[in-house]
Amino acid sequence: MQPTAHPPKPETNPRTVALGAFAGTALEWYDYYVYGTAAALIFNSQFFPELSPLAGTMASFATFGVGFVARPLGAAVFGHLGDRYGRRRILMVTVVLIGVVTGCIGLLPTYAQIGVAAPILLATLRLLQGLSVGGEWSGAATLAVEHAPKEKRGIYGVMPQMGSPVGSLTATAVFALVSVLPDAQFESWGWRIPFLLGFPLLLIALWVRSRVDESPVFQEMLTQQRAAKRPLVELVRTSGGRLIAGIAVSFVGIGGYYLCGTFLVNYGSDTVGIDRTVLLNAATLGSFINLCLYPAFGRIADRVGPGPVAVWGAAASAVAAFPIFWLVGLGSAAGVAAGLVLGVVLVSVSYAACGQLLSEMFTREVRYSGVGLSYNVSGAISGFVPLGATALLAATGESLWPVAAMLCVFSLITLFAAVAAKRLRVAEL
Repeated sequence: MQPTAHPPKPETNPRTVALGAFAGTALEWYDYYVYGTAAALIFNSQFFPELSPLAGTMASFATFGVGFVARPLGAAVFGHLGDRYGRRRILMVTVVLIGVVTGCIGLLPTYAQIGVAAPILLATLRLLQGLSVGGEWSGAATLAVEHAPKEKRGIYGVMPQMGSPVGSLTATAVFALVSVLPDAQFESWGWRIPFLLGFPLLLIALWVRSRVDESPVFQEMLTQQRAAKRPLVELVRTSGGRLIAGIAVSFVGIGGYYLCGTFLVNYGSDTVGIDRTVLLNAATLGSFINLCLYPAFGRIADRVGPGPVAVWGAAASAVAAFPIFWLVGLGSAAGVAAGLVLGVVLVSVSYAACGQLLSEMFTREVRYSGVGLSYNVSGAISGFVPLGATALLAATGESLWPVAAMLCVFSLITLFAAVAAKRLRVAEL
C-alpha cells in the first residue's frame, strides 16, 4: 500500500466532519464501556466458573486491563499508518475492527461449552478492542481539527470527546434494560445483546464516517510529497519533548476521571456501603453534564485557545481536590454522590481541550502518531489509578486525604504541561 496524491475534493460539510468524528468515537466508547460493565456483572460466571467468585471477578477485570495495555501499541501502529497513508483510511479500519470485535464477543461460547478456550478467546478479542481504541480517538481528533476552519478548531476538536459520555450513557442504558430480564435469561443470553448491538451500530458509524473526505492537510502533504516514511521514528527523533508534554496534558482528564469516577464508585459501595445504583446514577449524571458542557468548552477554546481552557480546568481540579474528598469523607450517600459528580465534571474541563491542544502540538507529518501516543500512554498509566488509590487507602487506615493529594498532583501535572504546550504549538497546522 502506497500513499497516493489525489486532486483535492470539495470540502466536506462541517456538520458531516463533526458527526463523523463523533460517531466513531461514540461507538468505540460504547463498546469499551459495555465490556467493563460485563466484566463486573457476568464474565466471572460465564468464562471463569472454576474459580471462586472473588478470583473470577479478578480474572474478569484482568481481561479488562488487557485493553489498557494494548492501547499504546494500537496508537503506535495506527498512528504510523495514519501519518503514512491517510487519516480517513485508517479510521475506517479502526471503526470496523471495534464493531466486529464487540459483536463477536456477543457470539462467544462460554467456558461450559468449550472450556479454557473461552477465556482465551475473550482475552484475545479484548486485546483487539484495545488496539482499535488506541488508534480511534487520536485519528478522529486529528481529522476533525485538520478539517476545521482556524476559528472553529475548538468546537471541532471537542467532538471526539463527546463520544465518551455518549458511549457511557448508552452502554449503561442498554445494560439497565437487559438487566430487568430474569436472572436465568440474563445469564443465558441477555448479556449478549449489548455486544451484538455492536454490529448495527457499526453500520451506522461506518456510513457516517464514509461521507467524510480525507483531511485537506494530509492531501496537501501528499501533493507536496511531505508524508514521512517512518513517522514513529520521526516523532521520537524530533518531538520527544512534545510527546512527554502531551502525555502530561492528558493526565488529569483521564487519570482524574478514573479516580473520581471508577475509584469513588468502588469506595462508596465497598467501604461506605452505599447502594451501587445510587453511585452509578451519580456517574451517569456526571457524564450527562459533561455531554452538555463540552460544546461550551469548545466554543470558549475558539475564543481564547485550548491552552487556557486546559489550564483553568486543571487549576479548578487542583483547588477542588480536597473539598471533593471532604464531601466523600462525610460518609453519606449524598456526600459521596456530590463529590463524584463534582470531580467527574471538573476534570473533564481540561479533557475537553485535549483534541485541539494535542493536535496543535505536533507537525502534520507525525500528528496522528503524536496525538495517539500522548493520549494512550496517559490512558495506560491512568488505568492503574484506581488500584493506586485503593492501595493508598489501605496503607493509611482508610484516610481519603492522600487520595485527594493524588488528584491535586494530577491536576498540577496537567496545569504545568498546558502552560508549556503554548510554547510548543507548531506554526503550521
